[in-house]
Order: sequence, then structure tokens, then C-alpha cells
Amino acid sequence: MVSFKSDFLKTMDERGYIHQCSDIEALDEAASSRTITAYIGFDCTAPSLHVGNLIGIMMLRRLQQSGHRAIVLIGGGTTRVGDPSGKDNTRQILSDEQIERNIAGIRDVFSRFLTFGDGPRDALMLDNRDWLDDLNYIDFLRDYGRHFSVNRMLGYDSVRLRLEREQPLSFLEFNYMIFQAYDFLELARRQDCILQMGGSDQWGNIVNGIELGRRCDGRTLFALTTELLTTSSGAKMGKTAEGAVWLSADMLRPYDYWQFWRNTEDGDVGRFLRLFTDLPMREIAEAEALEGRQINDAKKLLATEATALLHGRAAAREAAASARETFEGAGIGARLPTADITRDQLEKGLGVLTACTLAGLAASNSEARRHIRGGALRINDRPVSDEKASLSPGDLNADGVIKLSVGRKRHALLKAT
Repeated sequence: MVSFKSDFLKTMDERGYIHQCSDIEALDEAASSRTITAYIGFDCTAPSLHVGNLIGIMMLRRLQQSGHRAIVLIGGGTTRVGDPSGKDNTRQILSDEQIERNIAGIRDVFSRFLTFGDGPRDALMLDNRDWLDDLNYIDFLRDYGRHFSVNRMLGYDSVRLRLEREQPLSFLEFNYMIFQAYDFLELARRQDCILQMGGSDQWGNIVNGIELGRRCDGRTLFALTTELLTTSSGAKMGKTAEGAVWLSADMLRPYDYWQFWRNTEDGDVGRFLRLFTDLPMREIAEAEALEGRQINDAKKLLATEATALLHGRAAAREAAASARETFEGAGIGARLPTADITRDQLEKGLGVLTACTLAGLAASNSEARRHIRGGALRINDRPVSDEKASLSPGDLNADGVIKLSVGRKRHALLKAT
């Protein structure tokens, strides 16, 4: 392990965030001698961020915990262009109204992890529309476009892989890396920001920003990336059979978020405890040393700590208690996600497909059908095989609820009102 002087890089190293750094010795010297400013950009392509974005959020959190200033850069401008990295097809073009709604939906997530304010170490949230919207394209190309080599840009993975697979790459997308580099230059000028962080797929884009800063202003800027996360089995982090693991409680309930972390593969528990919780390294080492059935205790610890960071300690405890009642007790967890139905609906016959969607266990009737055909759906712990079956008042238990389950891990209640 490299011996770092700065608390920031010591923490980033021991917790496993560092993959590449443009000049790690010089960055360590800067971070050990003064307060530095760093940023990560987040485009607003959806109404919520998801678990795939969480490692970036945690990197900014580690930065602030180490006494430095974090900038969350919202890509209100670059979202209108679309980042080609990791994509085979052009991203959907969003309207200004859609972008505004998405920005509103993701702002709240950051306040759970960072302290914002006017102090020298308080985090800032900025929007690159503030400088991109007013650019004169001809002047921009003359002043900044001349610093970019098309030959070199064609060699970046985000471009090369698309071309090799004979997938279209629009000129609009080709501009994205120039705009991202310009973002870095603007933040350096406006906020004395010297470091851009991100996933390893952003390395080329970040290096472009470093070179633009050097050529235009003679600035020394830095890049720090983390590996793109996959699970021990090679699956993409944050993707499940049911879709993305959203960070907004409106799109994924705290109980389901807790269950996502509880279902972590054995080989990932220690790594995820380091990356996604604030637990001291000593406690993480103790949890990582657990073997056999005791590894489940480490998974519950991970689930509770990760959920507490996002949704609060009370919601995390409720989720853990509900899981304990459901899986370890004899009754139905009173804190399971609950949806209200009327007795009139039951008396008329509530179809199991509709019930599954109302409970939030399927996004559509088609998905509910797939659960049934796969033998995954159960009503009050009884398997459902008939897609046309209906629920009736006789399915209510003594507490006036019906328990629905998909697989062994996902459960919800329908409560008659």
C-alpha cells in the first residue's frame, strides 16, 4: 500500500476507490498542504440517480469528510447532448421540461450525503447550463476546439468501440467530450477546482480537461477515477431483474433498498462495506472475517448502514426489523411496504396481476405474468399458478392484510380499507 500524506488519499486508498490518477504524488502534496476543490458531474437523464451513481457520491463524501470542498455539477447543459460512453446507441433527446423535472428529482439525494452551504469546506451544487447556454459556437470552436485532436478522440473507448461495432455516433455526441473538458476549465477558473473524479470510463474525457486547462491557462489539474463496479459474479452493479436500483424513495422503497444490499454476494460484502458505508475499518475487518452462516450478519450490517446513509437511521431500522419479522419470525412484517385497497375491490375480485402491480412488485401486468410463469409469485406464502386468479375478502388475514411475495426476498402487503 502506498504511503500517502493526505487524509483524503489515505482514505480513498484504504477503502478501495483509487483506480487511476494523473499525478498522484502531486495531488497528495496539494491535498496535504491546503484545502482542495474537486467535482464530479452527473447528467440528469432520469428522475432519480441509481446505485450505479452511488460510488461517485461516496467519493465526494470522502473528499468532504477529509476537510476538502466538493462540487456536484449537474449537467443541465450536457444532458441535452448525451454522453456516448458505454452506449451503443444515441441517448434519448430530452426536452428542457423533462430535464428540469429530472434535476428536481435528483437534488434531494445529494443532501443526504454532503453538507451544502457557504463555508470554505461546504459543498456546492452547480449547473453547467450557467456557462454552456451562453456559448457562441463559432467563438467556442475557435478558442477551444482547436486544442482537440480528432485523431486522438477517435481512439477513445467511448468512440472507438461504437465505431468498431458499426453503431452510429452523431456529431452531437462527438461534442460531448469537448463540453466536459470545458466544464473542468470553467470550474477551475470560477472555483479554483483542481480535481475531477469519476468512473474509469470517463478517464479520456477528464484528461482532455486537464490538457485544456494547461494549454489555455497554464493550470495544473488532476484526474482520479475508480473502477466501474461489477459484482463478484461479473454482473453490473446496481442492475437487478426488476430494473435499476433507484436512490429516490418515490421510485424504490427503503425496504426494497435494504433488501438489495442484503442480497449482496458473499465475495462482495467487505468491499461494499468499505465503499458504501461509514463504518470504521476495524469493524469492517471484523465483519469481513465472518464465515459460513455468519456472513449473513455482515450482509445485514451492510444493508442497514447503506440504507441509513440514504434514507435515515429510522428507516433502516424499520427495514431491518421488518425483514427479521418476515424471515425469522412466524408473522407478517408490519413494516413491509404496504398499498391500500378497498374491500369493494376484493368483493368484485381483484386480479392477481393487478394486485402484483399495486403492491409494487411488478411494473406492469406483463412483468407480473412473468413472475407467475416463473413460479415466483406467492399470495400469503402460497404459490400462484393461474394468471386469471383473483383475490377475495377471504384472502385477508386477521389484521386485514394480504401478503404478496416475489421470490424469497421481495414482499409487500395489500391492506383493505
